[in-house]
Amino acid sequence: MSSLSRELVFLILQFLDEEKFKDTVHKLEQESGFFFNLRYFEDMVTNGEWDEVEKYLSGFTKVDDNRYSMKIFFEIRKQKYLEALDKRDRAKAVEILVKDLKVFSAFNEELFKEITHLLTLENFRENEQLSKYGDTKSARGIMLAELKKLIEANPLFRDKFQFPTLKNSRLRTLINQSLNWQHQLCKNPRPNPDIKTLFVDHSCGQQNGARAPSPVTNPLMGAVPKAGAFPPLGAHGPFQPMPASLPPSLTGWMANPAPVPHPAASAGPIGLIAPNNAAAILKRPRTPPTNNPALDYQSADSEHVLKRSRPFGMPDEVNNLPLNILPVPYAGQSHGQSSFSPDDLPKTVVMTLSQGSAVKSMNFHPVQQILLLVGTNIGDIMVWEVGSGEKIAHKTFKVWDLSACSMPLQASLANDYTVSVNRVMWSPDGALFGVAYSKHFVHIYSYHGGDDLRNHLEIEAHVGSVNDLAFSYPNKQLCVVTCGEDRVIKVWDAATGAKQYAFEGHEAPVYSICPHHKENIQFIFSTATDGKIKAWLYDNMGSRVDYNAPGQSSTTMAYSADGTRLFSCGTNKEGESYLVEWNESEGAVKRKYFGLGKRSVGVVQFDTTKNRFLAAGDEFTVKFWDMDNLNLLTSTPADGGLPPSPCIRFNKEGTLLAVSTDDNGVKILANSDGIRLLRTVENRSFDASRVAPAAIVKAPNIGTFGSNNTTIGTTIGDRAAPVAAMVGMVSRLIYTNSGVSILALASNAVHKLWKWQRNDRNLTGKASTSVAPQLWQPSSGILMTNDISDTNAEDAVPCFALSKNDSYVMSASGGKISLFNMMTFKTMTTFMPPPPAATFLAFHPQDNNIIAIGMDDSSIQIYNVRVDEVKTKLKGHQKRITGLAFSHTLNVLVSSGADSQLCVWSTDGWEKQASKFLQIPNGRAASPHADTRVQFHLDQIHLLAVHETQIAIYEAPKLECLKQWVPLEASGPITHATYSCDSQSIYVSFEDGSVGVLTASTLRLRCRISPAAYLPPNPSLRVFPLVIAAHPSDPNQFALGLTDGGVHIVEPSESEGKWGTSPSVENGAGPSATSGATGAEPPQR
Repeated sequence: MSSLSRELVFLILQFLDEEKFKDTVHKLEQESGFFFNLRYFEDMVTNGEWDEVEKYLSGFTKVDDNRYSMKIFFEIRKQKYLEALDKRDRAKAVEILVKDLKVFSAFNEELFKEITHLLTLENFRENEQLSKYGDTKSARGIMLAELKKLIEANPLFRDKFQFPTLKNSRLRTLINQSLNWQHQLCKNPRPNPDIKTLFVDHSCGQQNGARAPSPVTNPLMGAVPKAGAFPPLGAHGPFQPMPASLPPSLTGWMANPAPVPHPAASAGPIGLIAPNNAAAILKRPRTPPTNNPALDYQSADSEHVLKRSRPFGMPDEVNNLPLNILPVPYAGQSHGQSSFSPDDLPKTVVMTLSQGSAVKSMNFHPVQQILLLVGTNIGDIMVWEVGSGEKIAHKTFKVWDLSACSMPLQASLANDYTVSVNRVMWSPDGALFGVAYSKHFVHIYSYHGGDDLRNHLEIEAHVGSVNDLAFSYPNKQLCVVTCGEDRVIKVWDAATGAKQYAFEGHEAPVYSICPHHKENIQFIFSTATDGKIKAWLYDNMGSRVDYNAPGQSSTTMAYSADGTRLFSCGTNKEGESYLVEWNESEGAVKRKYFGLGKRSVGVVQFDTTKNRFLAAGDEFTVKFWDMDNLNLLTSTPADGGLPPSPCIRFNKEGTLLAVSTDDNGVKILANSDGIRLLRTVENRSFDASRVAPAAIVKAPNIGTFGSNNTTIGTTIGDRAAPVAAMVGMVSRLIYTNSGVSILALASNAVHKLWKWQRNDRNLTGKASTSVAPQLWQPSSGILMTNDISDTNAEDAVPCFALSKNDSYVMSASGGKISLFNMMTFKTMTTFMPPPPAATFLAFHPQDNNIIAIGMDDSSIQIYNVRVDEVKTKLKGHQKRITGLAFSHTLNVLVSSGADSQLCVWSTDGWEKQASKFLQIPNGRAASPHADTRVQFHLDQIHLLAVHETQIAIYEAPKLECLKQWVPLEASGPITHATYSCDSQSIYVSFEDGSVGVLTASTLRLRCRISPAAYLPPNPSLRVFPLVIAAHPSDPNQFALGLTDGGVHIVEPSESEGKWGTSPSVENGAGPSATSGATGAEPPQR
């Protein structure tokens, strides 16, 4: 909402309060969400008005918005439940349990069971945790104090506790000033005007010789302090809305505002308004006073941009709701604008794909950016892997269920079964894609990697051609938006295919659609073949806009990647093409770009990239513009062979550009980054069978001592070569503390979360090789993606840390540090832009608001999230920080760096207590930038140090080296290692792909797992674990994150149950030695 519109709400709140409309005041507070009346809230809680409490809160937050909100609603409903039990009203308690508390069972089933168990007790105070529960009044007081802390810490309530300082009766004052101004404009002003209404502008009757009095003597102005020059407003209730008035959001798109032809829409302000938080999107346009066309003035409304709130604190995790994860997937995140040059444009032809029929539409996968979806003029759809140039999936048009079609359509198909693809489009997470056909149909496919396309939905969407298709998220629900020859726009549930909305109002076939959102407002722009542009909210109130596209052209509209700039490109019947940027605040063309041909053949297609460039296919070439420059920047013929108006499409990062050719093919153009991306996979063979996620693999017998068989289970992710290039390497990997999920961070800055379900084969619901997990890709479209703006991907060091209750993950990939909510995947905040860049993150064990951040400039910053402040900087290393570990027993922080040095810091005053360099074994040359990782034993005294040359055990805080193990050189360098959850074993991964299991107390190698046990043979593909993670409660299970983007869960066979026994010296495993000695390895069998 614009700043002045927001201030108007405050003025109305003041007026209602002064006029004693108390209920209405609080209703407006709730519906606007601008001011949280803490005193009113306290009164309701103290009085136990629970329904009103939740209704009021709903204007500011929902249960699942963030962890603070969830805790607020939980505490309220828990108190309501306990009060019902205290009154011995079991029926009421059961009702509250089922209706109000059941929702929390999805996050913490054990807690819900415990709450349910209270019903069986004679007095719930028999429960140890509730033994100190007093009477109702005191319990409400204690809860209220907790609620106030949660509300004040919740970022959704930030800046909503202070009511602006206003002079008394400010709204009356402004109305007096307006009446005075109107009176000055009267042609025959009377000395003492009689103001009888505010519903129309004031005008004095005819009076000979009268002149407008000066503002000094004007009685209206003089009456301002007492507000007495017009009847009291409160006596007649609030103002009625002006008919046909438009809000700041879309007024500017009306060239000449006229009565809206939808009666339901004229009853109040019309605009992009959400029910509980009306927010203006665009600025109010220049509007002349209706009673004096000679005057023109600029509205004072200013554009109001919501800023991301500053980093905020998290409450102590000692509470009654230790929530597990409720992951919600993603919508892609854009990054800040950087400086670009024409060299950043993809202009080098690197690949030509032969389609066999004319290309009509293309779309790159939003995550796996070397997958290209193509639709053709004969109804074919293909998925290409542009790195290898292989067609990995192909579907021809076929009606899936002819019996479900309408009779006219069945008759039409009987006469002519040929169709063309008009549009193909991936969903934001790439899990679905939609196809719009030239006859009636929309097909939605689900994509499961490789050649695995599955029929998801067949929708008879429109009468005639379906001209366009897009995905959107109204009400946090994935939907498909379509438009067609029948002049209608329709919205469908992407999960069920149910029709949600149908928008009618165009007088010609609807040519294209552009769903978008501003702040929390979801809307759709639509364009028709007659050049009309309309805008729609997800309601039944009719079009909010009626405007003409430049040249009355068939137009497509698109936003820049960051959603802040709106562009359109179209061609009219005379062949005149227009590429323009719109001024959203005025509903007018902001700039028109020069360089398109005078007589285009077909409708010119365009695309945007990097918040900086525009591209259009025109005159047998691809033309490029800088968004801020009207003149053509450059163009490329793409080595020739393009049609007059080629179809074009960028990938998400703008490194690749697909262009259709006149011989039924597609050329792939790339910039330097795109060429580098394709080179990583161009020589790798594609094996579609390797793409299937969540396969169960049984390993062959491998060389272990005391274990003849190992189950390597649950392959997570895509290990095929092309997919590795898309997803990147698994750089970081961690189990959630609950053990039911595993989180990975790939080198492309994207997080993925897999979760195991509780069922008959997995009674605990925890990670297991017996049951395949599910990759969480919920319908909200949010993706946890780190900031990578202004960073060199090759230099970035991914890192993350998980809070101990699994609610938050702190993460960075060379850019700013992001704080993600693990229940919603929302980015709560970002902070600390580089340089220096974060390279390692660790939460303080006693205070989740304190984070130790290792930096690439060798410093360690102790940062307080709650107050957004660096408490201190620790300096003692010479190279970047590669490891951090807290000991809550010793009250120390141990750091390790690429300088192979360990340092011990006191957490009381942050003084350095000790430091020591690793002892590099004789004859071993360590890489100058090799990582050193550290991890404390469960006893919080012994410290595991991991280096590519060795595994070592130190005793803190003096850093005395107790043991050292050096692997045989044939294994290659150590890539990672970790303690098992009970600290009895150490799992070690190597560059040759093998994994060793050491006894932690002796550093004896008791088991070695060959890479052949979990990797299929592929001589051309070198794959090995980069990271290894131990299960938090199963000491014999660990996970591997691989260089090809795959994740494996590994555990011993059921017959063994654990990893081998310590081999004898005769078998080749020499005794672990004290500092400096090495241990030999057992032979593999």
